[in-house]
Amino acid sequence: MFSLIWHYLYSSFLRSWVKWMLRKITGRCELQRICANTIQGAERTMQIEYSLESSRSEILKGSVTISEENVGNRADEIMKIKKISTQKDPKFKLSLQICLLQVTGYKKLFVDVENLRKQPFDSSKKQHEDMLIKLWELLMPHIPLESRITKQWGDIGFQGEDPKTDFRGMGMLGLQNLIFFGEHYPETARQTLSQSNHPKMGYSYAIVGINLTEMAYSMLKTGILKTHLYNVVSGAPQMHHFHEFYCYLMYEFNRFWFKEKPASIMEFNYYREQFHKRVKELLLDHNSVLILKAERQ
Repeated sequence: MFSLIWHYLYSSFLRSWVKWMLRKITGRCELQRICANTIQGAERTMQIEYSLESSRSEILKGSVTISEENVGNRADEIMKIKKISTQKDPKFKLSLQICLLQVTGYKKLFVDVENLRKQPFDSSKKQHEDMLIKLWELLMPHIPLESRITKQWGDIGFQGEDPKTDFRGMGMLGLQNLIFFGEHYPETARQTLSQSNHPKMGYSYAIVGINLTEMAYSMLKTGILKTHLYNVVSGAPQMHHFHEFYCYLMYEFNRFWFKEKPASIMEFNYYREQFHKRVKELLLDHNSVLILKAERQ
């Protein structure tokens, strides 16, 4: 309760006064001080994002939602409002532009991911069917699929004879994640699939993969994934950066699962939450970079 009261008092009354005092003392506005006292990455960008969102200026506040092509002009507007001279602070504009690209790009990425998640698998669409067949070929290159509706799908971890029902929760996002892992890390994906068929500690590869899509999606939605993406991408995060993070989750969950040695698949939810908690703890570090260190194609 006390922390909430303090936060309200600071943000409502004290913050503006402190900012005014620091500008008088240092000769720099808050945005300049952040860029000067931090290195490029999550710590700087998250502080810039908070400063802009907390501003009383509608132009500054709206800077976190502009389109990528307007970033340069918005940086000029901010410098004009804050009376920042390029001659006196030549590095500021570029630093601010990178932060704006990361912040606005993250928001756009979530919209793109959300749209893909809401897109259901449609067996009447050839593109969707071709992608499903591609997943099989990536994971089982030497074993032909006997037919579209077959029990063989269980060999790569689907629940029934027709995988389309398993994508209902995450839509086409789940399928694209699985394909990206199999396409760009084929050896690692096939090895993970092989290990998932362990007679005692095995799990359903595809079903767990779709479950991890939900985990990656929730981290993107809550904003906790900002630390990783702001450290990895010095610009606007793209869909493939989200897919790369998913690949990290697939690989690391498999390692975690076999290290913990669960008694049976019935304990999946417990170990899934333990893994989720561990990844979130890593992402609380502003220096976090969670990348799959495996051969990529």
